Amino acid sequence: MSEDTKEKVVFTNGCFDVLHPGHLSLLERAKALGTKLVVGINSDRSVASIKGPERPVFSQEHRKRMLLALAPVDEVHIFEELTPEKLICHINPNVLVKGGDWPTNEIIGANFVLERGGEVHSLPLLEGFSSSAVMKTMRKEEPKTTSDAGISVGSIYRRSLAEHQSVFDSLANDCQESVESGAAILTETLDSGNKILICGNGGSAADAQHIAAEFVGRYERERIALPAIALTTDTSALTALSNDYDFERVFARQVDALAVPGDCLIAISTSGTSPNVVAAVMAARKKGCKILGMTGARGKKLASLSDACVMVPSERTARIQEAHITIAHIWCEMVDHHFADYQEAFDAAGSSNV
Repeated sequence: MSEDTKEKVVFTNGCFDVLHPGHLSLLERAKALGTKLVVGINSDRSVASIKGPERPVFSQEHRKRMLLALAPVDEVHIFEELTPEKLICHINPNVLVKGGDWPTNEIIGANFVLERGGEVHSLPLLEGFSSSAVMKTMRKEEPKTTSDAGISVGSIYRRSLAEHQSVFDSLANDCQESVESGAAILTETLDSGNKILICGNGGSAADAQHIAAEFVGRYERERIALPAIALTTDTSALTALSNDYDFERVFARQVDALAVPGDCLIAISTSGTSPNVVAAVMAARKKGCKILGMTGARGKKLASLSDACVMVPSERTARIQEAHITIAHIWCEMVDHHFADYQEAFDAAGSSNV
């Protein structure tokens, strides 16, 4: 807590990409909970990782200046990571605040603040205002439709392939940094002797066990076996946990049992909001694991909870899933090469000592 007992520091964070009345309302109510309001904002690079390459609208310095011009705001700090966890530990606030779309059990830093006797609040949002809604109004976006009524089989075929190609073109142009960041987390995890846990629902569950099999076996090159566990395959555990707890805890409970500090959880959710995947992420963070997210264009919640996250630039589940398995194969190839090269260097060093 603050050394000055008369000062009650409140912390909140966000992208604050496009300031609107909803932001001002939240900041005013946050300030009312203490005597000093500190705001953490995502860097430009961090915003792009969470919201896509077209964001932010305003640079981090402009966003900082606009926030400091508001009466409730006393300090603004820019953080590079996707989450404000390090900044929260540095600020050590008495009160932690997020908007009402974040339940308290999903707020980054909540455990840190509560363990020190602080408060955590999820404040209701001002109805009718959100950055996404403002952006849609500015761009005059029309509602999208995926209806196939009246479309021929041939047209569906061509449209689907065209969509696929468009998504992969965007993936190649905009997502290389996040894919490479994910690969770095995987190799660092495995280099340190830790393991990879993977979870997801439906098609993402199938991807989870596919990815685990590639690590335990091999992708294309011969190398050492690597520890990876899909949390989607043990039917006894899945049914027992769903029955005894609830389906939201089906992955989190397994993380509680299996994860140790330094492990990595690959969390797969095309929407980015799957409750059981988010619960697993929070359990893994509490355990000291790295989080590697895989989601779609609207998956900012999962991205905001991850150490690295690939947001496939599509809102259509099929296209997102097609990209996810391709990204997973790229990670497997990068990991194969890393460990195959390491093994070759090790073998060469050993033979030279004979």
